[in-house]
Amino acid sequence: MLGKISKVTTHVLNEMKLKNEKIAMLTAYDYSIASLLDDANIDVVLVGDSASNVMAGHKTTLPITLNEMIYHASSVVRGVKRALVVVDLPFGTYQGNSKEALLSAIRIMKESGADAVKLEGGKEIIESVDRILTAGIPVMGHLGLTPQSIHKFGTYVVRATEKEEADKLIEDAKILEKAGCFAIVLEKIPAALGTEVANTVKIPVIGIGAGNGVDGQVLVLHDMLGITQKFSPRFLRRYNNLAEQIKFSVSAYINDVKSGSFPNEREQY
Repeated sequence: MLGKISKVTTHVLNEMKLKNEKIAMLTAYDYSIASLLDDANIDVVLVGDSASNVMAGHKTTLPITLNEMIYHASSVVRGVKRALVVVDLPFGTYQGNSKEALLSAIRIMKESGADAVKLEGGKEIIESVDRILTAGIPVMGHLGLTPQSIHKFGTYVVRATEKEEADKLIEDAKILEKAGCFAIVLEKIPAALGTEVANTVKIPVIGIGAGNGVDGQVLVLHDMLGITQKFSPRFLRRYNNLAEQIKFSVSAYINDVKSGSFPNEREQY
């Protein structure tokens, strides 16, 4: 285990990989939750475009805008002192236009105060990755299942089960590493492939449904805490059932208000 760290940086994550210390990463979208995660010593906080789903109620990650991501990221950054804060570049802000990708990344860094950005894709978006890195902005890659490409694939099934796609994923990981990405997220791929990628590249590999042979794990907080109930992939472990606890607490509050027992004498001035 690494010693007490006042601030997790990209360099710290590389040290963790070298020392075989697993990296723990969770999503957050607001100040209060980010503060709790940071107090619990989470290593990385991801301001994910999954906010489109769990915060805004959209069916996919595509509708969320750059302005909305900056709003969520700014809220998170104000609640974090120790963790590395990574922000997703939303759909349409970097694909096919490296100049727009750079401007989008600069806005996130300047307006939110985040530590890094994350992009989905490999060789096809490498021009955007290169351009962002030239500005000194740390980039985390994302391969495997890439939710922003859902309409291209048409399904959220496990990716890279066939040799051709698996070979491309490994090659893309090497391309991202060579470009200068400090880490890669692998989503919903066979465990053996996740292990192979983690052993092939020197940068940290963080999995979500990529097995236990990678360098760390990430989950969407609302899924992990059981706030969302309809999403139940094999890789998800629920550590609580907050949906039921919240509904129970709200029901108790409603009953107390309607019965007149809240507020009682001690709860009024």
